[in-house]
Amino acid sequence: MADINFKEVTLIVSVVTACYWNSLFCGFVFDDVSAILDNKDLHPSTPLKTLFQNDFWGTPMSEERSHKSYRPLTVLTFRLNYMFSELKPMSYHLLNMIFHAVVSVVFLKVCKLFLDNKSGLIAALLFAVHPIHTEAVTGVVGRAELLSSIFFLAAFLSYTKSKGPDNSIVWTPIALTVFLVAVATLCKEQGITVVGICCIYEVFIAQGYTLPLLCTTAGQFLRGKSSIPFSLLQTLIKLIVLMFSTLLLVVIRVQIIQSQLPVFTRFDNPAAVSPTPTRQLTFNYLLPVNAWLLLNPSELCCDWTMGTIPLIESFLDIRNLATFAFFCFLGVLGIFSLRYPGDSSKTVLMALCLIALPFIPASNLFFPVGFVVAERVLYVPSMGFCILVAHGWQKISKKSVFKKLSWACLSMVILTHALKTLHRNWDWESEYTLFMSALKVNKNNAKLWNNVGHALENEKNFERALKYFLKATHVQPDDIGAHMNVGRTYKNLNRTREAEESYMMAKSLMPQIIPGKKYAARIAPNHLNVYINLANLIRANESRLEEADQLYRQAISMRPDFKQAYISRGELLLKMNKPLKAKEAYLKALELDRNNADLWYNLAIVYIELKEPNEALKNFNHALELNPKHKLALFNSAILMQESGEVKLRPEARKRLLNYINEEPLDANGYFNLGMLAMDDKKDTEAEIWMKKAIKLQADFRSALFNLALLYSQTAKELKALPILEDLLKYYPDHIKGLILKGDILMNQKKDIIGAKKCFEKILEMDPTNVQGKHNLCVVYFEEKDLLKAEQCLVETLALAPHEEYIQRHLSIVRDKIASSGFVEQPILPGGKSTGEGGGKLPTKNVKEVRSESRPTQVTKTGDDQSQSKLNKQLEKNTDKEAPQKTKDIKEIEKKRVAALKRLEEIERILNGE
Repeated sequence: MADINFKEVTLIVSVVTACYWNSLFCGFVFDDVSAILDNKDLHPSTPLKTLFQNDFWGTPMSEERSHKSYRPLTVLTFRLNYMFSELKPMSYHLLNMIFHAVVSVVFLKVCKLFLDNKSGLIAALLFAVHPIHTEAVTGVVGRAELLSSIFFLAAFLSYTKSKGPDNSIVWTPIALTVFLVAVATLCKEQGITVVGICCIYEVFIAQGYTLPLLCTTAGQFLRGKSSIPFSLLQTLIKLIVLMFSTLLLVVIRVQIIQSQLPVFTRFDNPAAVSPTPTRQLTFNYLLPVNAWLLLNPSELCCDWTMGTIPLIESFLDIRNLATFAFFCFLGVLGIFSLRYPGDSSKTVLMALCLIALPFIPASNLFFPVGFVVAERVLYVPSMGFCILVAHGWQKISKKSVFKKLSWACLSMVILTHALKTLHRNWDWESEYTLFMSALKVNKNNAKLWNNVGHALENEKNFERALKYFLKATHVQPDDIGAHMNVGRTYKNLNRTREAEESYMMAKSLMPQIIPGKKYAARIAPNHLNVYINLANLIRANESRLEEADQLYRQAISMRPDFKQAYISRGELLLKMNKPLKAKEAYLKALELDRNNADLWYNLAIVYIELKEPNEALKNFNHALELNPKHKLALFNSAILMQESGEVKLRPEARKRLLNYINEEPLDANGYFNLGMLAMDDKKDTEAEIWMKKAIKLQADFRSALFNLALLYSQTAKELKALPILEDLLKYYPDHIKGLILKGDILMNQKKDIIGAKKCFEKILEMDPTNVQGKHNLCVVYFEEKDLLKAEQCLVETLALAPHEEYIQRHLSIVRDKIASSGFVEQPILPGGKSTGEGGGKLPTKNVKEVRSESRPTQVTKTGDDQSQSKLNKQLEKNTDKEAPQKTKDIKEIEKKRVAALKRLEEIERILNGE
């Protein structure tokens, strides 16, 4: 075996870079969304041990809905990516490109075991540029193929060194092989198939047996004519060790998946649920289809499920000829490689092994898989194909008559493949480009129409998305998911009636319950979301809440581990004012998933409804332990701390709000509540800064506008408050407290009696029983020297609030003023007392409003609708406290007019808002 040199490595790495540089600018598409964006196992807050308990998509292996794809080492590399760049896709694509270059280099070393240097390099170059690999390299989830291939090839190379001098066994390479096989399997399941390749290599390559010779030797031993040759005995020992190790890995793997196969629907793999002979004919036809993709990768598609390849239901189907031709060709190559000795037959044999054995897990021969054809699973089989091509080229190029032609054809193939790969990468730039490129190849796959619709839906282009979803229902009328998508889109377009009809259609397509047969085993878990989506739709109608609850309970009865049903039902029960039952629903959901921060958050909301703030805060804290960046938990726990009134909690509340605005820099609520905390701490300058930031982000922020004006009025900056109040009343002309504050400032600071009068009159137009507005209008009359009108006004105000002492006192002052001015004294009405006090100035009554914006509970995705239950804890306390102003005569009060303008009320701040 010749070693690879630096020039060869440089050439391969350069070619890989030239073919895949543009993949760095692609995003997360298709399965990347589930494996990367939605996978909490990538987050540092998730314990590392969880990676070894969950499947590739972050679902616990113990759950029935798990895909059962156990690839913890691949997920670990995703986690490393997340550690350095979080969810920036470039680093993920860069690492994939590096891994592909490593595989290509290691593959070159394997090629040199069976090919000369030139042919080995050609095989490696052809592998590096082959367009079939774009799904494995440019699609981030394809990393499972790349990592598994690295250890797959390394295990094989290690095993080739297990033969020592005089055919002795070298155990260290065998032990290393077993270890590398285990690692490869932890990257992707097909890694275990390298054991079969090692066995074939040992018997037919290392020991040099042919099939006839092996049969002859075995026959002589069985007839007792000879003993087992020492070399064969050594081979058997090595094979037994390999097979035992493999069996152990298989047992462990079966234990991990708890002896359960994943649940796939007939839409994922129609042939898998078809009767005989349709199933066998179709599965056998898929073999030449895969071979054709390797031979002619001109039309590539990211998804080959559903109706992409029509079922072969008859022996008379013309496609059976392709199956027959494929098996004939494969048989000829197999007979040649096993029957005849020589380097050529050995090369062909190893190429066939690399093609066939790694493909077995995806072949549907032993268990059904969730796809019809998948280009990424051809990553390792393409190695055998490239060896075959290079070996054939080597044979042809040795003949002088074909030498130039062979080089020209080879150069053309490598160049066109490289260009195709480069062009194909751009298809993976976004979900829209990927699925549109797939529709050019295959228009009979409803899933592709659905996925284009999803891509448009993510761009809020609901009208166009609806067209693609409707097309999916026409292509596959019994596709439950397509009808659900149509329903969701109608809902987004506010076409509720059509949405309900679509959901009902999807519901009618659900499999019927069969007594004695487990329902969950016959459906895809996401299809049960039709009950959730339909319930979420109809519960918008207050008269249909019980009907919605029935749908949630029906979903739970069909699948008791349906976590989302408990979550959605909990939200509904809160809406129905049944917090205790909502608590039960969330606790049941937590039994299924205790590491779900959203569930702990929603349970906290329930405790708020139950008026148990301490328990609510505990659950908020638990949610933040699981996800320190849980935005809603950060925000609402801070508000809860603020509401508690405990000074010791304010620093933590401030810290959480700062973290919140770091996560949500464009949400004005965070800045506003920081301003409220600063006002609590008497940090007026800081409060002003936060309030201004909130208003900058949301110009019509009612509470921020009023409280900033209030802050100015409390810090002797009343004139700065006026333009803020103008803005407030521009957006909210009926803001009574804003009108009261504006009128107070106009009368006491601007001396604009007329402007103040308009404010108070407007208040009384909206609310004739408003005591503060009525009282302040009386003060205006007093300022206008219309004492009789002021007296009448105060009498009317006192009738509205007969127990308010300050109104009684002010009425007495007015009457004393009337008496001292020579007016005829009016009779004393009940509640009015003539105390002998005089007054030259009646203070207006003002009010302080501080309201923090509350936030909705965490929205939990169901594949369709997002329901919300809001934390709307509004507390409004307007406590009027008046400090008595006692004077001996009218002149003394008039001399102290400015002093009388000071605030007479200390208003309790409202800690949670509108």
